[in-house]
Amino acid sequence: MPQTKRQMHLAVFWLGTGNHIAGWRMPGAFDSNCSWPIAEAGVKIAERGKFDLFFLADSLVSAPNDHPSMQSRLEPTTTIAALSLVARKIGFGCTVSTSFSDPFSTARVFQSLAHLTGSRIAWNVVTTNAPEAYLNFSRDANTEHDERYRVAEEFVDVVRGLWSGWDPGAVVRDRASGLFADRARVRPLEHTGRYFKIKGPLNIERPPHGDPLLIQAGGSEQGQDLSARTADIVFSVVNGDKDEAKAAYDSLKARMARFGRERDELKLLPGVMPIIGRTEAEAKAQLDRLQSWVSPTTALRMVSLRLGYDITKHDLDGPVPELPPNANSQSFARALFAKARRENLTLRDLYNIAAAARGHWVIWGTPTRIADTLQDWFEAGLADGFMIQPAYFPGAFDDFVDLVVPELQRRGLFRRDYAGATLRNHLRQDEG
Repeated sequence: MPQTKRQMHLAVFWLGTGNHIAGWRMPGAFDSNCSWPIAEAGVKIAERGKFDLFFLADSLVSAPNDHPSMQSRLEPTTTIAALSLVARKIGFGCTVSTSFSDPFSTARVFQSLAHLTGSRIAWNVVTTNAPEAYLNFSRDANTEHDERYRVAEEFVDVVRGLWSGWDPGAVVRDRASGLFADRARVRPLEHTGRYFKIKGPLNIERPPHGDPLLIQAGGSEQGQDLSARTADIVFSVVNGDKDEAKAAYDSLKARMARFGRERDELKLLPGVMPIIGRTEAEAKAQLDRLQSWVSPTTALRMVSLRLGYDITKHDLDGPVPELPPNANSQSFARALFAKARRENLTLRDLYNIAAAARGHWVIWGTPTRIADTLQDWFEAGLADGFMIQPAYFPGAFDDFVDLVVPELQRRGLFRRDYAGATLRNHLRQDEG
């Protein structure tokens, strides 16, 4: 099949114990998210598969019954600095919360990572809604949703302003005259806003291959506006319904025009957990095995977090109750509630879904069926690619890279090799 111009983009959501909450219990599976050898092995698989991005989320709390990779995990920015030395082509994305960081430090960290990785880095911009996290940062109360996003909007603008404070050629390095930097080409930011007052400039020159990129995942109106205005990649939540996915995709892309941006400047990557077997029955048996290890306590915590409500007081085998929108967990709650209404699910059904992929879309079947599904969504204009969330590592990820990726390549949907050296190159490969 001839190669199409538009190419699919693939990222992997890295959790060392697997994306399924019980993935680490599979025979031969990795069982730590706090291990250098395991992280190194994971990124090498991703680069072998020619993935655009190796993505590290973060958590600022350690809670009982939470996902194992959230209870104990490596700090993402330092981890990526190390991983970039063993994987020299793949891009990296990592999370830093605007709720518990400051713009100057965040700008320094990511500009440093841009230098160290050769501009293969993206900052995942998040606002933290976990009440427990506030107790780890000398605060007693959570900030309400709209306020968190107002902070995030100014935070992002300050970081980008700091990144742009050094003009190209500002560092002269003239040994004869002794002039190291032309300070006329280095501008202080002089930012005074509602939440931040920062003079600048950043004490790091601009990297030669471009500033860091931005990732965003907010599903609220404020989150979508922030994505449409600033993001290069959006990690979205879908529930398998094509009509809902198409509406969300078109809505986000249409918003970009309000901010003077072209649709192709942003890549939308829905999260998907593929369960792969040599036969349909083998794939289903693998999913059933994983689900059999999920404890009710853990699953109830997970779905309560995703819905933004404690559901333990409701009948699990009854219909999903009508609950008002919760400002702390909008995108996941919207996707789960929509699926429940469409398929007449019970709360027990929902907690099984949440336990499997933390609320993301689960697909299962043969490599051909998985490739068919991804191709269908991609060619229907529902996605620009996918955030792959293997149930466990390394086996489930090896299966995707060794069985599904070659099928996508044969169909002309995915690269056979990297065309450039930066993350920006990877994302623009399909643009000619």
